[in-house]
Amino acid sequence: MKNILLLLFVVSCLFTSTNSLHAQWVQTNGPYAGPVLCLAASSTDLFAGTDGGGIFLSTNSGASWIEVDSGLTNWHVQSLAASGTNVFAGTYGSGVFLSTNNGVSWTKVDSGLTDLFVSSLSVNGANVYAATMYGAGVFLSTNNGTTWTDVNSGLGNVSISSIAFNGSSLFAGASSGGVFLSTNDGTSWTAVDSGLTNNYVYALATSGTNLFAGTYGGGVFLSTNNGTTWAKVDSGLTTPFVSSLAIRGTNLFAGTMYGSGVFLSTNNGTSWTAVDNGLTNTYLYALATSGTNLFAATDGGVFLSTNNGTSWTTVDRGLTNTYVYALATVLTNLFAGTNGGGVFLSTNNGTSWTAIDSGLTNNYVYALATSGTNLFAGTNGDGVFLSTNNGTSWTAVNNGLTNAYIYALAMSGTNLFAGSDGNGVFLSTNNGTSWTAINNGLTNAYVYALATSGTNLFAGTYGGGVFLSTNNGANWTAVNAGLTMDSVYALAVSGSNLFAGTYGGGVFLSTNKGSSWSAVNTGLTNLTVRALLVNGTDVFAGTDGGVFVSTNNGSKWSAVNTGLTNPNVRALVVGGTSLFAGTQGSGVWHRPLSEMINAVNNRPGATPFDFSLEQNYPNPFNPTTIINYELPISSLVTLKVYDVLGREVAALVNEVKSAGSYTATFNAVNLSSGVYFYRLQAGTYSQTKKLLLLK
Repeated sequence: MKNILLLLFVVSCLFTSTNSLHAQWVQTNGPYAGPVLCLAASSTDLFAGTDGGGIFLSTNSGASWIEVDSGLTNWHVQSLAASGTNVFAGTYGSGVFLSTNNGVSWTKVDSGLTDLFVSSLSVNGANVYAATMYGAGVFLSTNNGTTWTDVNSGLGNVSISSIAFNGSSLFAGASSGGVFLSTNDGTSWTAVDSGLTNNYVYALATSGTNLFAGTYGGGVFLSTNNGTTWAKVDSGLTTPFVSSLAIRGTNLFAGTMYGSGVFLSTNNGTSWTAVDNGLTNTYLYALATSGTNLFAATDGGVFLSTNNGTSWTTVDRGLTNTYVYALATVLTNLFAGTNGGGVFLSTNNGTSWTAIDSGLTNNYVYALATSGTNLFAGTNGDGVFLSTNNGTSWTAVNNGLTNAYIYALAMSGTNLFAGSDGNGVFLSTNNGTSWTAINNGLTNAYVYALATSGTNLFAGTYGGGVFLSTNNGANWTAVNAGLTMDSVYALAVSGSNLFAGTYGGGVFLSTNKGSSWSAVNTGLTNLTVRALLVNGTDVFAGTDGGVFVSTNNGSKWSAVNTGLTNPNVRALVVGGTSLFAGTQGSGVWHRPLSEMINAVNNRPGATPFDFSLEQNYPNPFNPTTIINYELPISSLVTLKVYDVLGREVAALVNEVKSAGSYTATFNAVNLSSGVYFYRLQAGTYSQTKKLLLLK
């Protein structure tokens, strides 16, 4: 599960595409309730910054939301601050953006900001402070972000997680350095840690002469003398992992990590009470107050309490930044399993969605399967749930299921198979009423994909390749000859053809039940394949670089990504005449099947259908890596590599290129280990991706 710092596995990308004469992917209106990392409230407006979905605005206390992203080139928003008509957004990797019109448009404001990973923003009068993540400390702007100056004397090389004011005192909480105090607008800092027995400070809040610090692993601390001394105040706080603090009157609220929810103290932290009724997602990232409203930003959307946390209500309508990890259809019903928001149902091809979670005690749904009127959901921690009424109500069906982390489900007749994260495969012959482990010969127990074909059952594992059972899982045999990548995320069967989608190795094809495999990756410019789907004679692949289609059993792939501004595809399903794609951070998208197939079949030669910049491979790398890109028309192309400070370290391409597919090699032999970014500019199209050098 993600932690509050969103470490390097969170990718910082710029998603911009050129205009196209072709029709394209369209985002459906949901599902809702994706991961919200930060909140900022003014008298009338509430802004939510999301992990991969950009910024949303609500003008009615969260009753409805609209996306406000024009000009925002990085959708991983870690921090927000509102001051008058100005709203500032701190991003993961692209610095700070400013909007002067309630988010209608954004402008990048980061001149002088040498660390573009902004964890916290705070405004005090004319001063705007930006706290950064990777050792550059705190920056100050006195002109609304037009220019920034580092204010770090005495702060050391620490990662700053939070900033708070108390009169003329400015406090900075460090993720591994405790608390620092400045009394001169950040010109100089002093450590104030006496009695602070945990120096991983993720949250700060002030009230009168009281200063509170929320820590990672140490609970809450109180100082009544500007941090000179601290005392631990956490009686009743059942978890020591505190991500956020908020104060309203005499009420002090603490948001916690790892599913422990919100706590309330009415006596300055002397004692705490859990206040979680109705809070269906208890992984907290941020708290915010506005009048009598208390808002909680969670891994599964935004919640509102108007009674100091006594009860909570979901306020997510229009918040479409969902992580969709599973899709399924039954007749005209489309179901989406989300990472933190539970299951959603659409009966009108995604025009509207309804949360269907009654009885579903775990909202992290990684797998869906259907059989007649039965709908099964595999969750990340609470096993399998069954609904017999289109998700109106759910019942846990876990008897005998000794691993509750279910990443794959598959049906074959009356047999239901479940792939788990660490205990292999389980079989139920009675709709989940009871389960039996079926792992004889299955030497890798991390099963991320399942597929059935007649009497054959295939299991794709993380690190162990593919296994075959011809007797409903009673016995397994590894079938990996020629499968050069052994982490298999997806499986699909088409007649005698078996396809395997792998992490970093693309797609492999077997025509003999896995006895031998061949890589089939021509035209597949992103090789991390998360989803596979067969529709008639066509095969679709959902990758970290969008959707690809093959009309000839994988011999050749074509990107079909026009309009798909989030290329991180995690699930695919056919509904009616359209293909639906679940993404990591932008909900569900759809596109007519015929449009994609006709475009691929009718295009001349090998001319790409879309602009695309693919993820480098391998990644991480040392010292060389390959970068593939495609041009549908002749363009002036630049492909450059930058460090985390935005400095150019390599220019790989700078010339006019004809339409076609291209490969560039980046040799980083003279560079140090770390995160770098590569950016493709081709006419009006631009895109940026992250790469990691490990020496």
